[in-house]
Amino acid sequence: MTVPGYLAVDSGGSGLRVAVGVPGRPPAARRESREPVRTGERGIDPGHLMAGLVPLARASAAEAGVDALETAVVGAAGFATLGDALRAELPGALARALGVRRVALAADAVTAYVGALGPRRGAVLAAGTGLIAVGTDLTAWRRADGWGHLLGDCGSGAWIGRAGLEAALRAHDGRDGGSAPLLACAEEQFGQARALPGRLYPRSDRPAVLASFAPRVAACAAHDPVAAGILRAAARHMAESVAAVCPANGEPRVALTGGLFRLGEPLLAPLRQELASRLPHARQVPAEGDPLHGSVRIASDLAAGRLTLPGEPTMLYEVPAQGD
Repeated sequence: MTVPGYLAVDSGGSGLRVAVGVPGRPPAARRESREPVRTGERGIDPGHLMAGLVPLARASAAEAGVDALETAVVGAAGFATLGDALRAELPGALARALGVRRVALAADAVTAYVGALGPRRGAVLAAGTGLIAVGTDLTAWRRADGWGHLLGDCGSGAWIGRAGLEAALRAHDGRDGGSAPLLACAEEQFGQARALPGRLYPRSDRPAVLASFAPRVAACAAHDPVAAGILRAAARHMAESVAAVCPANGEPRVALTGGLFRLGEPLLAPLRQELASRLPHARQVPAEGDPLHGSVRIASDLAAGRLTLPGEPTMLYEVPAQGD
């Protein structure tokens, strides 16, 4: 007897994570790869994604005892703006390599949302090195920020780290707004302050390097008013993004997800206050799961024919079933 299963995928900046299971049940097998999927002139590279995904999917299916992967959901970072090649090529590639018949492609912000809240009205703030807010009233998706460290991601790890390093360099120069504790932290982590531009600007992973300083800002916040002010400003930016996407009526839920919130109370306390002030009608709730959990939820609903989330080509793209 053939056991049909689902394949759930989370493709992000740190690599690929996959889960395989039977619809209606938790995943029975998980695998991951630390190699991120490449992007190029055509956006996210579907060939490179498949090269990394197929071995993980086959090994996971064998471990889970799943004979046929009939349904696949792929959540991908950058899908909203860089997903044209995935929409054009990935469904056919999944059908040829793995026999997949039902496919949904999603922005990682959507899988983060579904992982955190499920198919409910509300808003989710996903924050790590970058930052994006996503909301839905179950008729359409809304997003705010997520524009990258040069144009946005306000309140993100990269934003906090950059603000902290700016305060350090202000102290180095003797300008107003400087922080001697942050200067000491910066020189401990990166070396002499005057050498910081040469260490930072040539790096291709500049956002991650900036974000690596965010924990130092949080550590200084209890005794340094400049560091505490940076985190309060970050909380204001975050709340602005959530308010821009949260449904205005009813009692929508608001959840936080992402590694940045491991900074703890120095960030969470002002953020809770900002959210309560801006969105008194919303209910703040813990995130139920992560983006891979969101892909699993979407895959289970897609396999059962009960996917009710709004479909949009750049956010959640349900592909017509292969072979029908």
